[in-house]
Amino acid sequence: MLNRTANFLRPLAALAAVLSIAVGARAQIDTGVPEELKGIDIIEHSNDPLPLDARFTDDSGAQVSLRDYFKGQRPVLLQLGYNKCPMLCNLVLNGAFDGLKGIEWMPGKEFEVIAISIDPTETPALASAKKESYLAEFERPGARQGVHFLTGSAIMSKSVADAVGFQYRRQENGDYAHAAVLVLITPDGRISRYMYGTKFESSDLRMGLLEASQGNIGTTIDRFILWCHIYDANARGYVLQARRVMSIGGLVTLLVLAGGLAVFWAAEIKKKKSLQTAPAATAVAVN
Repeated sequence: MLNRTANFLRPLAALAAVLSIAVGARAQIDTGVPEELKGIDIIEHSNDPLPLDARFTDDSGAQVSLRDYFKGQRPVLLQLGYNKCPMLCNLVLNGAFDGLKGIEWMPGKEFEVIAISIDPTETPALASAKKESYLAEFERPGARQGVHFLTGSAIMSKSVADAVGFQYRRQENGDYAHAAVLVLITPDGRISRYMYGTKFESSDLRMGLLEASQGNIGTTIDRFILWCHIYDANARGYVLQARRVMSIGGLVTLLVLAGGLAVFWAAEIKKKKSLQTAPAATAVAVN
């Protein structure tokens, strides 16, 4: 009896061993992401509001709240990072300002730029130096009033990061691991669009700001061009929306046909009138 039981349990033990190896292997695969990058992600919260009551210190040392930059008039280009970042934050901001150089709109007039530090140890003096370096490179007189580098407590910066789904993590060496992204915000403080990467085309930034503005900036032609495009996350930019372009083509064709028919009908009506008046004119001449 014992031998039979042993013979019955032996395959089960072997199966359990195989399963334990498989589970262990899967655990190794699941933990393939480096430890320092765990929890680093962007969870999109489109149309969610920012915590406008969050308070910071601006680059001049003044106490401000996010609400100060959202008066219902201008969209905001928001960047989260930190001023002592050795690489990624600089690349994102460099890409943003390079792209903005190709847009005639002015920070402080058509839109605002806000960079919020996630490092609570950073000072307004450091933020001011960072701002000055970008303004010097941007070379756009008058842009100063629309570019803001903010610092503040961990609670305040975390509240904004959580609102936009910006997940980051402080490393043992004091640096922060985070994603590369710009967030476009509507004039009333709601999330409009995420733009990923470190290079941003001027045309994409223009359409992103136009979209976020909810019609507060740009011309009718600008809005028409935006209507013909859609943001493609894979392409990291705006692309033509084929269905809308085709609908425009169909509408143009109908208008051309309608115009042609109108001209034809007008000619026919004129011709009939001329034929009707011709006999009367002849009769008068005979008399």
